[in-house]
Amino acid sequence: MKKQALADTIVKHSEKVPEALSGLRLDQVLAKLFPEYSRAKLQNWVQNQKVTVDGQHKKNRDKVAAGEAIAIEAELEKIATWSAQAIELAIVYEDDDILIINKPVGLVVHPGAGNREGTLVNALLHYYPPLDQLPRAGLVHRLDKDTSGLLIVAKTMLAHTRLVRMIQKRQIAREYTAIVAGNLIAGGTIDQPIGRHPRQRTKMAVIETGKTAITHYRVLERFRGYTLLKVILDTGRTHQIRVHMAWLHYPLVGDSLYGWRLRLPPRAGSELVLALQSFKKQALHATRLGLEHPVTREKLKWEVPLPDEMQHLISLLSQDRGTHHD
Repeated sequence: MKKQALADTIVKHSEKVPEALSGLRLDQVLAKLFPEYSRAKLQNWVQNQKVTVDGQHKKNRDKVAAGEAIAIEAELEKIATWSAQAIELAIVYEDDDILIINKPVGLVVHPGAGNREGTLVNALLHYYPPLDQLPRAGLVHRLDKDTSGLLIVAKTMLAHTRLVRMIQKRQIAREYTAIVAGNLIAGGTIDQPIGRHPRQRTKMAVIETGKTAITHYRVLERFRGYTLLKVILDTGRTHQIRVHMAWLHYPLVGDSLYGWRLRLPPRAGSELVLALQSFKKQALHATRLGLEHPVTREKLKWEVPLPDEMQHLISLLSQDRGTHHD
């Protein structure tokens, strides 16, 4: 059995090489035996002589045999250097391995330039201090500041490693709800690469040299001049839905960074006019999340309601559609 002891920041593991892994390289065997750590971290420990095989230091490329005893004794450096802050979290689900958070609009996920405090990471470190030993305090994906909804947080290194791999293999179902400007006739798929905008560095763009990005969208409701969409991501590029819908010429309501311009339906009522004029954040919400638990393998699903501002706008657009039958 694998054994782990955490004394301050020291990790100790021991394991015998099973028959099934006999003859493989040391780094390959380590990756199989200790999946809670990244391959790069394990290789680094071997290079820095933190790993022994039957008491001897080996190289990553050296082959190992069944029955040999592998031992690790290494310092698990504290990764997070941000402060813990008592910020309220909307926790949808929690167990020993994962947290599911319903992130509100306006909350920055990760500290950065100009946002060292008051972020989701600061809140997570206060709620569960051991997250300071995980990459990005356990975050395995992000939501933009003004996008609300479901977000996954790993509580252990094993869960983090497996969740990252699941995202890379597109094994986590992420469904969003969006309100876009314009009348889409039908759903479809956008398969266009996304990368940093060549001139405006705060923006992303559909660009030939970008990374693969695939977005599926389906029409839920049509209003006068606007459409309610269900959006499903195959990939998770920065600003992906915002960029893809703008590329399609149906920008998200409120998303001025990617081309949103206020257009009022003819003879729109004053309440709808005010709601559209005051909608200054992209109308995008991470509504549903589904995955196989990274440790127990149980199939799990979560769903959270739309934020009040989006619900209110949808209600007004629906009323407007009923009033004007053009």
